[in-house]
Amino acid sequence: MSSWSGGLERARLVRILLIEDSPADIELTRQALAEARIANEVTVVSDGEAASDYLHRRSPYETAPRPDLILLDLNLPKKDGRELLSEIKTDESLRAIPVVVLTTSASDEDVLYAYREHVNSYMRKPVRLLDFINIVRTIEQYWLGIVTLPPPEEAAG
Repeated sequence: MSSWSGGLERARLVRILLIEDSPADIELTRQALAEARIANEVTVVSDGEAASDYLHRRSPYETAPRPDLILLDLNLPKKDGRELLSEIKTDESLRAIPVVVLTTSASDEDVLYAYREHVNSYMRKPVRLLDFINIVRTIEQYWLGIVTLPPPEEAAG
């Protein structure tokens, strides 16, 4: 019998940074992830500037833990998600964090831009509630259950 676990057994908490401005989408994402078999902690920031402050550990986030996975909406107030994606993927200290774009944008230009900026996945938010929940569960299964995420920066050094 094989001892391979398919990545479903994790010894540590998976930290997810959800960058989203829609209260309804935040709640649905939290609910879907709460049902996960993988222990996770979801932190939410609702605009691009707050997300940048969080990731760079600027006030009021000086003690914020580094996320293991970022779920990013493109259409954000204050600082656009496209600009934030570029900032993340060009910063040596952040670029290894996987970023999944989860957005309503169906624009081919947005898809191409995101991949050119080295996004790890691009997913369109479906209109139907059940479809949205299924997308979040798919993200959970793949990114938290199958993929080996980079170690926390504290352990990497």
